[in-house]
Formats: sequence, C-alpha cells, structure tokens
Amino acid sequence: MTGRGPIDELVVVIPARNEEELLPRCLDAMTAAIAEVHAVRDLTPPMVSVVIVLDRCTDQTARVAAGWPDFARLHTDRGIVGAARRAGVRHLLPTPAHFTGSTWIATTDADSAVPPNWLTAQLAFARNDVDLVLGTVEPDDCLPEAARDRWAAQHRLSEGHPHIHGANLGVRADRYRQAGEFACIERHEDVSLVSALRARRVSEIRTALIPVLTSGRLDGRAPDGFAGYLRGQADGLAGGAESLV
Repeated sequence: MTGRGPIDELVVVIPARNEEELLPRCLDAMTAAIAEVHAVRDLTPPMVSVVIVLDRCTDQTARVAAGWPDFARLHTDRGIVGAARRAGVRHLLPTPAHFTGSTWIATTDADSAVPPNWLTAQLAFARNDVDLVLGTVEPDDCLPEAARDRWAAQHRLSEGHPHIHGANLGVRADRYRQAGEFACIERHEDVSLVSALRARRVSEIRTALIPVLTSGRLDGRAPDGFAGYLRGQADGLAGGAESLV
C-alpha cells in the first residue's frame, strides 16, 4: 500500500440512550484523550470534533451532555444503535466530500471510558497506513467478580485479538463510506461494518494497547449488546453451563 498521508480531521461519535449516570465518566475520559492529542510534540494536531447522539433519551442524559459545551449534541428518535452511529458520523461529516483519506472516525459508547492514549494511538496507526483499528473492551466493577473472572478467562486481550466492539473502533473516513457506513440495525452494526471493510481488503490492526472500560451492568440498551452477552455469562455461571463465545 502506498502512503495515505496524515490525519488532519478526527471525528468521534458517542451514541447515548438514557446514560445520565455513566455519561460523565465517558466525557471526562474523552476530554483527557483529546488533551493527549494536543499535547503531542512535533506534530500538527488534527481538528477534533465530538458528537453525542442522544437517541430516544427519556432521562437527564441531554442535560448532562450540555455540561460539555465543546461537544456537539444530536437528538435522534430511532432507538437503533446502528442508526445512531450513522447519524452521528453524518452530522460531523455532512457531505460526501468530507469522507477523505485524511479524516478519521472513532466510535465509542456513552457507558464506556476510553484510555488517555485512545486517540493518539489511532492517529499513530493511521500514519502507518492503517485504515481500521479494532480495540478491546473490559467490563468495569459492576459485573460480579465471579462473572468477571469467567469473562476474562474467555477473552484474549492481546495484539491480534479476534474481537469487534463499536465501543472501541476507528476507521478512515473514505474506507468507511466505501464500505456502506454503519447499517441502521439494532445489533451487530459494528460487525457488519467490519465485514464490509474486510471484503474490501482494507489495512487493519487488532490491538490491546487501547482498552476501553465499559459498563459491566447486565441490563443494557441494545438487544444482544454487550450487556446481554455479560448476562449470558452470569447465567451460565449460575447454571454451570459451558462458556458462551
């Protein structure tokens, strides 16, 4: 692959549905990650934009989000995480001309907290001609200890890992659009996008260097989402079932 050039625009999409309790943790972590981007020496930092997609919220999530005025807020009423991610990207990149090889899209979730190096690491990968970054997630202390230990035993959180999480994903904007964008589906929109990107043979890296802390709750917002998976783990533990992968 020939050089793709540096990233000069970075957009971050955070879908949120009724996340008034966990959103502050998410946005504080994102603020720290953006500060790391601006602290890098000898490199001109890209323009960074963040949008919080307030999707069918019925609690105080919108009021909480307003406490971070530098982050855009987009209200949607689809109730579908794939549609929320897609709408967030289009809000920050409103025309086809915005989807260039020098623009990077990063996605996470409102119940998650990215590490300080989350954005700087993705930018470094992009400078090395990577088009797709797939990171890992780890449940927080809301998950019972026994279930957390079981989850950890089943997940290889190392370089070259096999996992796909919308809460820890980055992609070059032109490749994203060529792959058809996030599908407007209730579940596995991240897997669907990655499958389309792989069909186009994009350059990808699967890394454990930027682990995202995510909610260990068992009652999630998306059908068959991470909470549903953890609930299955907990149920399996209680019933002595074999592990679910």
